[in-house]
Amino acid sequence: MNASGAAGRPFDRGSRDERLMRLAIALGERHLGLTWPNPSVGCVIVDESGDFPVIVAQGATQPGGRPHAERMALAAAGERARGATLYVSLEPCSHHGKTSPCADAVVEAGVARVVSALEDPDSRVAGLGHARLREAGIEVVAGCLAREARRAHLGHITRVTRGRPAVTVKLARSTEGLAGSRHGPRLLLTGEIANGKVHLMRAHADAIVTGVGTVLADDPLLNVRLPGLESRSPVRIVVDTHLRTPLSARVVAGAREIPTWIMTSVAAPVEAEWALAAQGVEVLRVSSDVSGRVSLPEALQLLGTRGLTRIFCEGGPELADALAGADLVDELVLITGRSARGQGDVPALGLSLQDRMDFLVCRAEEQIGPDLFMFWERP
Repeated sequence: MNASGAAGRPFDRGSRDERLMRLAIALGERHLGLTWPNPSVGCVIVDESGDFPVIVAQGATQPGGRPHAERMALAAAGERARGATLYVSLEPCSHHGKTSPCADAVVEAGVARVVSALEDPDSRVAGLGHARLREAGIEVVAGCLAREARRAHLGHITRVTRGRPAVTVKLARSTEGLAGSRHGPRLLLTGEIANGKVHLMRAHADAIVTGVGTVLADDPLLNVRLPGLESRSPVRIVVDTHLRTPLSARVVAGAREIPTWIMTSVAAPVEAEWALAAQGVEVLRVSSDVSGRVSLPEALQLLGTRGLTRIFCEGGPELADALAGADLVDELVLITGRSARGQGDVPALGLSLQDRMDFLVCRAEEQIGPDLFMFWERP
């Protein structure tokens, strides 16, 4: 790694730490959607004994949540970890689970310095990992690129602090602000490049969520269709209060290949549940809200207990508005595509979501082909 500046001077330590932490965060982001219920962490081990730092090992949390990133990097570094600096996108764990704590492994490897982006809000850690390292005489620098790391670990943070997965809502709209037509054919508003990006976002989610109305109208597959990433298709979830999802729906037909769950109410017909279960669909029941529909807060709490940390909602304006009304939208991806003049009559943004956007912050815009992506998040 060349750590020199434009004029050949070495970067100061703070700038160097940020560059290497960006790499650690990026490594962890590669496995988003694969590690739940654990966070997807990235780790970099660097030998700083010479004039310029040398990366000796990298690691990321593995699919299924183990081994953790630190153990992957330490195993790759071997003896070269002794005296080195370890960069990690989330505080090393300090509690005994299926394996001993990563903080202990870092100590045993002889690492001299740890740069950590974020304290883990999990009550089993919550600063104890950093404390364990300091007690062993390791220099600990915490908070490097905390905002970026918090965004990368939003699902984990939301699950351990709120008991539910983080919710990203994706909506496409025409230049007139319309999402579709109540009685006409589906509107194809975005281009191929933008659709590819959406599939990449699906691949980084633990689950895709839609409503039964979308299933009945469009019969979507809700999978990842990017070449080489088909295996990254997440859990598919349909919110269906009365179990109207037909057995002929493509999400039902493929339920044995891609896990498919239906969130329904306690009053939904049991015969419909049996028929769906026979096709490999798992039916999850929760209470109804005052309108008689699935209680979304209760549904998300149930998904949290099952280990989901990040869900990607593609249910259209009605489900997006219901989530906003219940204050369950953590991120909003709003895509503006082509004109639909004379074709659409369904606004993309419902009243609740419009109100909620007053409390969201637009963090980025990105032009992808002819389509504009806007990314909003809770401050």
